[in-house]
Amino acid sequence: MWQRIQTVFLAIAIISLIVSIFLPIWVYQDPLGQSHQLYPLHYTVKENAGSNTQYFPYALTAILAIAAITIAIVEISKYKNRVLQMKLGALNSLFMAGTIASAVIQSNQLVKTFQGGQYGLGLWLPGVAVLCNLLANRFIRKDERLVRDSDRLR
Repeated sequence: MWQRIQTVFLAIAIISLIVSIFLPIWVYQDPLGQSHQLYPLHYTVKENAGSNTQYFPYALTAILAIAAITIAIVEISKYKNRVLQMKLGALNSLFMAGTIASAVIQSNQLVKTFQGGQYGLGLWLPGVAVLCNLLANRFIRKDERLVRDSDRLR
C-alpha cells in the first residue's frame, strides 16, 4: 500500500489539511491593541482584558476539512478497488474546494471589514492538499489503465 505513490500524495494531503486546521487563515492587529485572528475552527478577538471567540459560522471551514481528511483516509484504505478510489478522489476534490472557498469567503469578509490584515498558512495549505489529491487521482487512473491493458493482453 505505501509503495504506491498515490498513497504518499494522499498522506501529504491529509497532513496538510490537519495542519491547516490549527494555523490561522487571517490575522489583523488593530491600532487600538486588539488582535483579530481567523482560524478554521473559530474567530477570536483578543483584547488586553480577555478574548472573545465565535465558532459559528467560522467552524464550517474546519468541518469541510475534517470531512476531506476522512474521505482521504477511506480512499487510502480502498487501494484494491481503484474505480472506487477515483470516485472518492473526485468527491474529496469537492470537499477540499469547499474548504478553500469557505476560508476565502470568510477571510475576505473580514478584510473588507477591517481594511487589511495578513493571510496565514491556514488559507494556503488546503491548496497543497488539492494539488496532492489531483496528483494521487492521476496516478490511480494510470494504475487502472495499466491493469486494464494487461488484462487485455491475456
